[in-house]
Amino acid sequence: MAMTSSQVKREQQNSMTLTAAAAGPGTGTGWPRRNSQNSVPATPAPATPIYPSAALNRIINLYPLTNYIFGTKEPLFEKDPSVPARFQRMRDEFEKIGMRRSVEGILLVHEHGLPHVLLLQLGTTFFKLPGGELNPGEDEVDGLKRLLTETLGRLDGVKQDWVVEDIIGNWWRPNFEPPQYPYIPSHITKPKEHKRLFLVQLQEKALFAVPKNYKLVAAPLFELYDNAQGYGPIISSLAQALCRFQFIYM
Repeated sequence: MAMTSSQVKREQQNSMTLTAAAAGPGTGTGWPRRNSQNSVPATPAPATPIYPSAALNRIINLYPLTNYIFGTKEPLFEKDPSVPARFQRMRDEFEKIGMRRSVEGILLVHEHGLPHVLLLQLGTTFFKLPGGELNPGEDEVDGLKRLLTETLGRLDGVKQDWVVEDIIGNWWRPNFEPPQYPYIPSHITKPKEHKRLFLVQLQEKALFAVPKNYKLVAAPLFELYDNAQGYGPIISSLAQALCRFQFIYM
């Protein structure tokens, strides 16, 4: 027998009521569901942990370039006469003692209210950070202090006080070739060199003795930034590596 529209509507309402009753108390078909006395209370989400170190404000004092005196001393020559000779020595040492470890120091000053990095310049186009190779088993910080003293230390017997601060970079050389990367490529299991960069807090005043075959230049960060063609990938990345520090211009 045909049903009127009102009868169809009442039939649908009765069907929904029976379905809800069969499902039991505390349930429903709508969203959001309301809590009932028999429902299990929701477990609160764990609070997000607060890490004090994440908000650590690292302050570095920068002193004017004019605070420092630059003298000269005897030339400091590289161990290897050419780039091929350098990689051949690295290959020979790798077979005996394994991966080469090297360290370099970031020495900062300011001029005209802008941060500058002290770089060693050899010739007209080659720039490098002060540092070098570690001896087998040598501590990184002790080795960096030794290398800084050999490169820039005074000749009058006064001990230079090098304050080595944060590690600001790690670079790896995967093969006996020039390219270096701030990570170990996935297919490399035995990198040939690991270079670690340290920030060095300079004293308010100091005297540096620069080898005669080098010039010590102060390069502004804005000139280094994104300038791998002029300074290489490591030095040109220093602006990004140092951006987490707050510089105080003394």
